[in-house]
Amino acid sequence: QVCAQLCRRPCYCPWVPPRCPRGSPLVLDGCGCCKICARRLGEPCDFLHVCDQSQGLVCDYSTAPAGTGGTCNFEDDEEGCEVNGRVYRDGEVFQPSCKLQCRCLDGGFTCIPLCQEDVRLPTPDCPYPRRVEIPGKCCPEWVCEAQDQHVLRDARAASPVLPYPCQEWGTEWSACSATCGVGFATRVSNQNRYCRLETQRRLCMVRPCPALPAAFPAVS
Repeated sequence: QVCAQLCRRPCYCPWVPPRCPRGSPLVLDGCGCCKICARRLGEPCDFLHVCDQSQGLVCDYSTAPAGTGGTCNFEDDEEGCEVNGRVYRDGEVFQPSCKLQCRCLDGGFTCIPLCQEDVRLPTPDCPYPRRVEIPGKCCPEWVCEAQDQHVLRDARAASPVLPYPCQEWGTEWSACSATCGVGFATRVSNQNRYCRLETQRRLCMVRPCPALPAAFPAVS
């Protein structure tokens, strides 16, 4: 379809419409002749290169010298923020993903996690805890691996290579569990081949226990 209408300058539209970046829709220019990518918040604009009206943006000439272009801004001059190609008003709360909740504030934004970032240490009923992604659920959950599965997986990986350097960490050894004789001390550490937090135990002895006194013979 061919249309004729007045414009301030000649229009030479490309046969193939331009490919716009994410968050910039394809719109008609100021003359209504050619399809262009709408300008986003903070980008330069003029009568031909229009701003994204779907985001409430207009071409602001208030701070531009006379005869030059303006800058895309909100119509009511409120500050906003742009995240993943979408513009949010000042004070607006949004979720860029199911794991984060953010708030637009003074041109920037702050986010808080919606998933718990807890750490689960090994316990007797769950010696090998592991955090996994569950299909259909946003936040990962802790699962307990069976010991035989863990041993089989360890046997397959004779010399595993970690994809990241392991920064060693550990607590001090606890006091010996026995005041005399053989006891054990514990600590939490990741100093193992898998760089995984685990509870470690070792034998200890503060001092030998004194010998028990001989039993006195029964007196009739």
